[in-house]
Amino acid sequence: MGLDDRKLAVLRAIVEDYVATQEPVGSKALVERHQLGVSPATVRNDMAVLEDEGYIRQPHTSAGRVPTDRGYRLFVDRLSRVKPLSPAERRAIERFLVGAVDLDDVVHRTVRLLAQLTRQVAVVQYPSLARSKVRHLELVPISTTRLMVVMIADTGRVEQRLVELPGPVPVEHVTDLRRLVNEKLVGTRLSETPPLVQALVDESPPQLRPAMATLSSVLLETLVERHEERIALAGTANLTRGGLLDFQGSLRPILEALEEEVVLLKLIGEAEPSTTRVLIGDENEIDNLRAASVVSTGYGPGSTIVGGLGVVGPTRMDYPGTIATVRAVARYVGELLAQN
Repeated sequence: MGLDDRKLAVLRAIVEDYVATQEPVGSKALVERHQLGVSPATVRNDMAVLEDEGYIRQPHTSAGRVPTDRGYRLFVDRLSRVKPLSPAERRAIERFLVGAVDLDDVVHRTVRLLAQLTRQVAVVQYPSLARSKVRHLELVPISTTRLMVVMIADTGRVEQRLVELPGPVPVEHVTDLRRLVNEKLVGTRLSETPPLVQALVDESPPQLRPAMATLSSVLLETLVERHEERIALAGTANLTRGGLLDFQGSLRPILEALEEEVVLLKLIGEAEPSTTRVLIGDENEIDNLRAASVVSTGYGPGSTIVGGLGVVGPTRMDYPGTIATVRAVARYVGELLAQN
């Protein structure tokens, strides 16, 4: 059954009051605090309908009601506007991120900033190698039979590997190897490099072929096969702000879920371009997060998504403010990656 505008307004008021106070909301308080334009009796009738439809519930024998997961879902789906960030918040994001010196610094500043602004647990995925492009490949001779391969992605992510060569290789041959691999691979998405890497061996001059064969196997492993996805986490202590009522009496399942990188990647690593995903309570596939909500989005330079970021917190969350903050931080990080 569809709800009319007045009942939606009552639901919106209940959600806003409960998020702010953590106290069950009664009809008298709603009439006093919100411009609903109707009597307490009418509000009570509307609340009875909302309860029958499963959008609110009575936690105990008091007259107050609290939103259900279904109520929060409808509230989020019907958000007419996302709470705009204040100029001070925008300046804080910009100042905090602009000073970053490298990719690690960007990620750690981002995750701390998200946790501070939303007062939730913040999760940021390092730019995924699978979605990155090769910016440069450096070959550094360690000895005549050993090279250091340094791969720099367009997102600033750096991977390095040692290569044990089959025999001594003069410095000028290392220069030739460096030129060949960069000509072939720079600007290519890492997921598309395998056929190019394999072609490097066939196209190399005979004197370079043994070294290139060894180098290409390390490149394949570095660029394609070893996509260790990394996660940064901050603000776990924020889970205790609202008390155990927010998490059905126990924080343990949430904390156990947050310790699993695979779980965190599933939560935020599947973000689609320019969309914000909100999972509320039972919508989470992960059992340990059924008492929590997750707000996440993708980030990256321009329209390219290279990773995800988001927050985990109680279902009693300031959704308009959290959605706005997650979007804004993602946009700033994307701009920063594009500039660098």
